[in-house]
Amino acid sequence: MVQLATEVTLRMSNGKEIPALGLGTYIGSSDPTQVKDLVKTAIKAGYRHIDGAWLYGTEKYVGEGIRESIEEGIVTRDQLFVTTKIWPTYWDKPEKSFDKSLSDLGLEYVDLLLQHWPICAKDVDSSTPLPIKEDGKPYYDDPTSDGTGFIEFYRGIEKLHLDNPQKIRSIGVSNYSIMKLEKLIPKVQVLPVVNQIEYHPQLPQKDLVEYCGKYGIIITAYSPVGSNGAPVLKLPLIQQLADKYEVTTNEVANAYHILQGRASLPRSTNLERIKTTIRLPSLTKSELEDLYQIGVENPKRHITNIWGDELGFDWWY
Repeated sequence: MVQLATEVTLRMSNGKEIPALGLGTYIGSSDPTQVKDLVKTAIKAGYRHIDGAWLYGTEKYVGEGIRESIEEGIVTRDQLFVTTKIWPTYWDKPEKSFDKSLSDLGLEYVDLLLQHWPICAKDVDSSTPLPIKEDGKPYYDDPTSDGTGFIEFYRGIEKLHLDNPQKIRSIGVSNYSIMKLEKLIPKVQVLPVVNQIEYHPQLPQKDLVEYCGKYGIIITAYSPVGSNGAPVLKLPLIQQLADKYEVTTNEVANAYHILQGRASLPRSTNLERIKTTIRLPSLTKSELEDLYQIGVENPKRHITNIWGDELGFDWWY
């Protein structure tokens, strides 16, 4: 009997569980209205983890997909795990971003609220996620390499959670390096339960995974196929393992994380792909190590936003 990735959950440090397979809802320049059908398709296929963010501009349609799925009796709200994130331009007013997300989602609570990046950016009118100066750098309210504003950013989210535990069930971080975690952890009351980072066989980060493990912080992998063009799926070993286990290459990419206690957040605008990316091939320890060694030998990071280059990560460019 084939195990399903949609049935695996991971226990967070606060005792709550997070489904190991989630649907990412960032679709770039694609029509955001299609996200409703993506969410409904995923829920029908067994997904119970939906990952969103204010930045994505899709939360209204995420909410519609969830609401219609509930109305159709496919799922109940308590069976879903919904994540949203606070963008750095809201670092000093996280409640404004959270209230907007909760309203757009049409939900009474979220299961997880993340600090999207450990930086503090100026909130000015701009068509870009972070306004960029003439020198190519964003307008920051605090230095990204040695500033401490990101700690106040997290503590603002922490206060929101402590003041509204029924609206925000858990809190965590995203795009945190060891350097940033070392500064944050001694300064907070509530440790993050999750650190969401780019992670796949081309990007070795065992040191960060092990550091997070010391504090019970679960790693959630975004871009598990390596972003646009899905370069990870073209790796010969990924293709060989898909053939061996008679699954898709996407399922191998997700298994790389789930079998090692991490969550995986694939995203796709292909409804058929969403339906069929739910099995969990039983890769061996040796095969998992062989996949990791691909990145050791030739490391490649695919998400290299300019605002992340001073956060303490290896291979940023």
